[in-house]
Amino acid sequence: MTKIITRRDFMRKGTYTVLGTAVGFSSLKSSQKTSRVILIRHPEVLNEDLKFNDKIIREMLDKAIMTLFEQNDPISIIKQLIKPDDIVGIKSNEWNYLPTPVELENAIKHMVMDAGVKKENIGIDDRGVRENPVFQKATALINVRPLRTHSIAGISGCMKNYITFSDNYPSYHPNNCENLAKLFQLPLVKGKTRLHILSVLTPQFHGRGPHHFSRRYVWPYKGLLVGIDPVAVDSVGLRIIMAKRAKFFSKNSRLPFSPTHIKAADLKHKLGTSDPNKIDLVKLGWKEEILI
Repeated sequence: MTKIITRRDFMRKGTYTVLGTAVGFSSLKSSQKTSRVILIRHPEVLNEDLKFNDKIIREMLDKAIMTLFEQNDPISIIKQLIKPDDIVGIKSNEWNYLPTPVELENAIKHMVMDAGVKKENIGIDDRGVRENPVFQKATALINVRPLRTHSIAGISGCMKNYITFSDNYPSYHPNNCENLAKLFQLPLVKGKTRLHILSVLTPQFHGRGPHHFSRRYVWPYKGLLVGIDPVAVDSVGLRIIMAKRAKFFSKNSRLPFSPTHIKAADLKHKLGTSDPNKIDLVKLGWKEEILI
């Protein structure tokens, strides 16, 4: 099912399920569909000089979280996701051609600090997570990265972002990285992730190799995908990529490598939902060229 909510509708809707800040993450998580994914876009989040607007990113994140958990106070929600005594790792992505925007990293960091977590108990890292003291002691994780195509996995999304928690990357490469869902069973990860944020601000929809990058294949989609089910988030991201490829290439828009890990995460590993018909996709904000 797909719901389309305008900004006016969102602000006008005043009935939300309020759980109270003492309920805790498990109750908050169980109160909504784990297959719900929020897509939020804003036409002014990126300017002509390719600079991101910090304030708009923070507003987008707040609105996405409020809609995801059906509450009208983002700080209250964060206080249920994250406790003041948590040690929080923000798992980012530093691929130099298309890294997680610093503005998005900072918005998440400030969001965690709003929950009362001390600055020294928050870490932002990618390739160094296994040696990072914050991630070694982390009690909570927030997963954030940009969406792009990948020469083995088909796409790099939320699931692929956790590969740096492994000490053996190649072991996850067979069959187009089919078993990426196993990353969520690693000791540094298991049971810790509170939120998945897939940046579709400037996604890459095509590449010709493991490190190929061309501005020709990156476009200003100006959005964020937010959810607690990484499989559902990646499934929606894949649909956006495929829609863009179909429009750009018109013929033979198939990916060179099939992202089999998304269905496998659902059907084989039971990590989440990959079927679009079972994902509650809620669209907020700018609708031009939404593609989905």
